[in-house]
Amino acid sequence: QVHVVESGGGSVQAGGSLKLSCVAYGNIYSIVCMGWFRQAPGKEREGVAAIYVDVGSTYYDDSVKGRFTISRDNAKNTVYLQMNSLKPEDTAMYYCATRSFCVLESWTGYGYWGQGTQVTVSS
Repeated sequence: QVHVVESGGGSVQAGGSLKLSCVAYGNIYSIVCMGWFRQAPGKEREGVAAIYVDVGSTYYDDSVKGRFTISRDNAKNTVYLQMNSLKPEDTAMYYCATRSFCVLESWTGYGYWGQGTQVTVSS
């Protein structure tokens, strides 16, 4: 079992920045890949960024490429999402999830999810 807890959400104006954190607990050795997802009201959940935990390889959705950066601190069992140049369309609940295998370009197969942290960007 893996348990993840997100934090760092908040309200910012367009152009601002936020840094989300996701801490993993439990059977962390089963975690190979971690990802950030988001879901805006009335929309489907979408993948934002993913990272191969051991290697550090990353993958981004086109909508955030160049603005968001995913990183990890394995000593702290933590993955981060640095979000810069935020836009109102980035407003959503952001979720962290883990996977026991890693196909970075695929957003399926994530088994453990956090409760989410809200990000609101005003124009």
